[in-house]
Amino acid sequence: MTYCERLAQAFVRLADTVVADYDAAELAQQLSDSSLSLLPVAAAGIMLSDTTGRLNVVAVSGEQSRLLELLQRETDNGPWAHAFRTGEPFFVDDLTVEQSCRQEFTALSIECGFRTTAALPLRLRDERIGVLNLFVSQAGPMSDTDIAMAQALADVATIGLVQQRILMHSELINQQLQTALNSRVVIEQAKGVLAERGHIDIGRAFTLLRAHARRTNQRLTELAHAVVDGADTVAIFDQAI
Repeated sequence: MTYCERLAQAFVRLADTVVADYDAAELAQQLSDSSLSLLPVAAAGIMLSDTTGRLNVVAVSGEQSRLLELLQRETDNGPWAHAFRTGEPFFVDDLTVEQSCRQEFTALSIECGFRTTAALPLRLRDERIGVLNLFVSQAGPMSDTDIAMAQALADVATIGLVQQRILMHSELINQQLQTALNSRVVIEQAKGVLAERGHIDIGRAFTLLRAHARRTNQRLTELAHAVVDGADTVAIFDQAI
């Protein structure tokens, strides 16, 4: 397969995840695999942020890169930290002379056979969700073409990941709205039960229901369910006496 064919295949696979049901971890692994296939790198890894903003390793091309990813995570330093915090790519063209990274990361990188590293932020406008880490065996800067290619791959993957988070957030909101609607239905039913039993109007029934829930430290919806299911309501009416 030619380079152009592999390039087209990589983008098609990443783009497919934007419209199809997919796993974020699988998308991250696809990005790692595509980076290794299309770029002159020896290893690649993806780190994504959790709800606290802490980055976690979700995909690597090999055990050596996993060690480096984990080391960066534990030390909270290294190229990825700069890229994620600033939203800008960070490059180390020669680890044997570079002093900006922690010594632990540099030493382990060299031990694993890497001489150059690059960290590209996974970002969409101002939102940063992770980092693409690349490791090269030879010292020296990556070409502008390779950097542009890596960033393009990262950008396509980021769109898919951000979309998933939006969909998950939307689903959560819809679930919350549906729960609220369902709760309202059972509360209305409970009001009707109390109004009939106590021969009072609906407004008074709701006042008693709410007051009893507060007095007994119950959720209003739970108390409403109990009333609808036939629970004893004497205590609810006693407070009105």
